[in-house]
Order: sequence, then C-alpha cells, then structure tokens
Amino acid sequence: MAELENFRAEVRVWLTDNCPEGARGPGQTASGSTKIELEPDTRTWLDRMAERGWTVPTWPVEYGGAGLSGAEAQILAEEMAEIRARPALMGMGISMIGPTLLEFGTDEQRAEHLPRIARGEVQWCQGYSEPNAGSDLASLRTRAEDQGDHFLINGQKIWTSGATYADWMFALVRTDFEAPKHDGISFILLTMDQPGVTVTPIRLISGTSPFCETFFDNATARKQDLVGELNRGWTIGKRLLQYERSGIGGLSGAGRARAGESGLVRTAKQYLGEVDQRIANPDVRDRVLRHEMNSAAFKLTAQRANHENRSGKTPGAATSIFKLYGAGLQQDAAELKRELMGTRGLGWDGESFDANERETTREWLASRATTIYGGTNEVQRNIIAKRVLGLPD
Repeated sequence: MAELENFRAEVRVWLTDNCPEGARGPGQTASGSTKIELEPDTRTWLDRMAERGWTVPTWPVEYGGAGLSGAEAQILAEEMAEIRARPALMGMGISMIGPTLLEFGTDEQRAEHLPRIARGEVQWCQGYSEPNAGSDLASLRTRAEDQGDHFLINGQKIWTSGATYADWMFALVRTDFEAPKHDGISFILLTMDQPGVTVTPIRLISGTSPFCETFFDNATARKQDLVGELNRGWTIGKRLLQYERSGIGGLSGAGRARAGESGLVRTAKQYLGEVDQRIANPDVRDRVLRHEMNSAAFKLTAQRANHENRSGKTPGAATSIFKLYGAGLQQDAAELKRELMGTRGLGWDGESFDANERETTREWLASRATTIYGGTNEVQRNIIAKRVLGLPD
C-alpha cells in the first residue's frame, strides 16, 4: 500500500505541474487523426502524456505504454479526475484495436502500429456492420480476394464511426466464399487514404455526422496486415467487441468519482432553484438522487470488476452486462438533464439559447444511439443469457 500511496503522490505532483489549464474541463481531446488540427494545450498535453507512456498506461513500455499495474492505472485516472484533466488521447486505437493487437497481433504488427497509436499519430475506425449485416454480423459480404502479396477488397460498410477522420481501418471481410457464414471471415487492417476507399458521412438527428458509409472498390490491404489466421477472424472480431463494450460500459479506467456536486445537481439548482443548498423541488431532488446513487453503484461495481480481474485483461461475456446497464445510464442522464432545463433543454439554434442549452439538446439526441452501437440491447441480453447465465438457446 505504501508503494501505491507514493505513486499517487508522484502522479499528483506531475499532473499539477504538467497538465495545461486548457486541457482541464470540457474541450478538445486528441484522437490521433492526422486530419484534425489540435489546439496548443491539447497538443502539449498529448505530447507530455505520451512521453510518460500515460496515454496507454498499462501497455508494455516497448509499445509506448508505461507498464503500470491495474491499481496504478486507476490511481492515475482518479488523480486526473481530481483536477478535471481530460484524457490526453481517446479513440479506437487505444480502446479497441490496440488491445486486440496486444492479444492477437504478430511482433511485427505490434511494433508497427502500437507505438504510433500511443503517441497519438493515427486514428482508427471499425469496418464491421454492413447494410444487410448489422446484428447478424456474420452475414457480411464485403470480399477480400487473395492477390498474392495483397488482398483486393470490394464491398460496403455502414455506421463506420469516425471514418471521415480515420487514417486506418480494422475490418472483418469474407475470404472464403463457400464456407458457413461464421467461418471464412478474416480480420484485416487497411489504410483509408487510398483510391479504392470512399467515405460518405451520415447526418444524424443530433446534427452531427460521426457515422459514415464506407465503400471499397478494388481497395487493397497488405498480406502482413492480416491479423490472426486466414478465415479465422470471427473469434478476433468478437474479442474486439468485448474491448469496445468495456469502454462503452465504463470498465475502461473506472476511476473514483470527483467530490462535490454533479452536473445534474448543478443543472437542477440553476433551472429549478435551491433551498438551503438543496434542489428546491422534492420530486426532482428524489429523481436526481436515485440517478446519482445508481451511477455511483455502477461505478463501484466497475471498479470491483477491474480489481477482481487481476490479469489486467478485459472480462469476456460479462462486458455485455456493463454495456447494457451503462448505455441505459447514459441515456437516462441525458434525458433527465433535458427535462430539468424545461423548454431551455429543447434549444437548437438562435441567440435565445446559450451554448450549453444547445449542446444539451444535441447530447440528448445523440444519446439515443448508445443502446444501438457496440451491439444493441437485444444482442447484449442474448449474450448475457447464453454466455453468462448459461441458459439454453
């Protein structure tokens, strides 16, 4: 314990001295994209954290991490939360493809891709869903044909998050066209900036376009960018989804909650008033309290799951439990915040609504997707029934 307390003291001092003011609180977070210009403090924060290996603190040092234990990484997350420091780097590189390559990649693949991810030099996107292969992902039809030293790729992906700004994609493709649908699928990596790849953003009800359609017309992928065995990519693809769901569900870096009032409490007081430093309306106070208690219990459960998983790896099918409940919590928080603001929480444009009110509306609309992406609620319940509870088909 003394070693961990010493580590906490060291982290606290370093963060105080090195985290710029412009990297604290809401604001820009680096994704690694070469197509997005970073603000000065965001760039400084990324460079300093990457130099310490703290963008991916539990990764091995040789791949750009710091080799921290799970307990040390949690302390880092807690101390960052205390000073409201934003993550220095986010995205599918560190949360999805990076852990997958650590588990399944070759030494050459790890050496090529992981340090660049850790330094924030590349943004990744996911090529999974297709127009006729969403929840039934194994029905995918995008083809990758063996051309000797490379694969030739033709087909279409949809709901490709961040494809507009991505430099690389990890994708599931069909490489054996006669095999049963769960067989004959391979997991490959390919560059986005090539003539055979076309990206079309999809505009959502929130007014943003984070999701895209991606078309492949004789795009190519190098043979050395096949991850795992040819025609055996389904297992790798499923494992990556567990990493994704652990992030959505709050397992990744589950840290200690900051002291003081939450955003919901502050919003309720601002728009509904307060009496003796409490939310004025008793019914609203009860609703906010229940949500805060559920959120705290969920956070503590995530911490316990991380602590019990001493291997440091993401749990298996149990990640679906966290994804299912965590996505619901996110939706509930967005809905409750909007309700607390009354008609001010329905602003879309114009000077009559301030920036926070307009953002609240967009956050509420965007939250509707949390129970869809990463696997729908129905998919998660099916996995829990089969893989966690052991119920029959």
